[in-house]
Amino acid sequence: MSDNLKNERKSIAFYTLGCKVNQYETNGMIQEFKNTGYEIVEFEEKADIYIINTCTVTNMSDKKSRQIIRRTKELNKDSIVVAVGCYAQVAKDKLKEIEQIDLILGNEEKKDIIQYIEQYMLENKKIENVTDIAEKKEFSDFGVVDYTDKTRAVIKVQDGCDRFCTYCIIPYARGRVRSRKPDSIIEEVNAIAKKDIKEIVITGIHITSYGKDFKNNYRLIDLLEDLNKIDGIQRIRLGSIEPTLITEEFTERLAKLEKICDHFHLSLQSACDTVLNRMNRKYTINEFIESTKLLNKIFPQVSLTTDIIVGFPGETDEEFEITYNNLKKINFYKMHIFKYSPRKGTRAAVMPNQIDGNIKEERSNRLIELSNKNEIEKNKSYIGKEVNVLFEEQEGEYVKGHTTNYMVVKVKTQNVNIENKILKVIIKETNNLELIGEIAQEF
Repeated sequence: MSDNLKNERKSIAFYTLGCKVNQYETNGMIQEFKNTGYEIVEFEEKADIYIINTCTVTNMSDKKSRQIIRRTKELNKDSIVVAVGCYAQVAKDKLKEIEQIDLILGNEEKKDIIQYIEQYMLENKKIENVTDIAEKKEFSDFGVVDYTDKTRAVIKVQDGCDRFCTYCIIPYARGRVRSRKPDSIIEEVNAIAKKDIKEIVITGIHITSYGKDFKNNYRLIDLLEDLNKIDGIQRIRLGSIEPTLITEEFTERLAKLEKICDHFHLSLQSACDTVLNRMNRKYTINEFIESTKLLNKIFPQVSLTTDIIVGFPGETDEEFEITYNNLKKINFYKMHIFKYSPRKGTRAAVMPNQIDGNIKEERSNRLIELSNKNEIEKNKSYIGKEVNVLFEEQEGEYVKGHTTNYMVVKVKTQNVNIENKILKVIIKETNNLELIGEIAQEF
């Protein structure tokens, strides 16, 4: 590394893999660097420092993290390359084999990343610092995070998971449940409202557990009630939640919050009890169905989405058919279908009766077909209806946005900027997976 690199503020580029929590944390790191005088550039540009915020949720995520890291030095052979995040947390020994990496940092090190980089520049010695995440008891707070998105802000309210599903590595990468203090969240959302950002998305590793580690009885519904009072924010959208959260009391209180979006992503994974049991999921399919009934009762236009894993170890044809038939009954708006992939370090990876890839493919295709059918049918049912759309971005001759229940709507405009506006739209037609409409009000 040259003396020139050591002696002046440098350009820095980020590559983020994985979930909304990772994206939030990248935003937090960007803010720290900006505040210290670094220049933020696009990842494909020549930069002095490259930070790869890694993901480890699947073997493919691991592979992609390694690929991005290996090609980073090609952008600037004299650059500093930093691997940080979930894959670094669980596989630092594997990353040590990649000679292009200068710093390997875990999830807890994100908050102090500048100090580690400046230490490296001073000493010019490789740094590996990955805290034992299982020992962490407090939420690591970036404070008020800056946002560049004009329409939607992701708010991280919680970290960690205590569930230990048999297919999942995340508790080992993220540690136990740690909730963010309500005052910190409210301060950040107030700052977001002042930027005229209309929608916030509540996210975390397991937001259903929010507040579990507090000594008082403050839980997710209490937080949502407090956020609903903040002027300026018009929509509050929940990230992935567990069906165990959806009780009579929860839905009754939720129904009184006019800013809550009527779209819920309920994590299911399988619709067969014997498979759920092998996955170590904490509910039965009947309990799940009761949760969906409660939401349908409270929110007439609700959209329910989910994740499904096909080909979990031991999944028989009969078990898959039970899943398929239950999914038909629930009638999700969209389903994200994943073919089970063994994740080293999890119990499911060493379970007997691993499923053949061709069978996984066939089951996946059947569920994707069912999901597409559900989505097309619901979209068609909206022709002629009036909906409120938050417009987000230009896409060719259209401007695209979302309804509160997360349906994609496109309209043509005559060179008028309607981004970040919530407008009434009459749906005129559908091109299967998107709705096309006309604006029904002055703007």
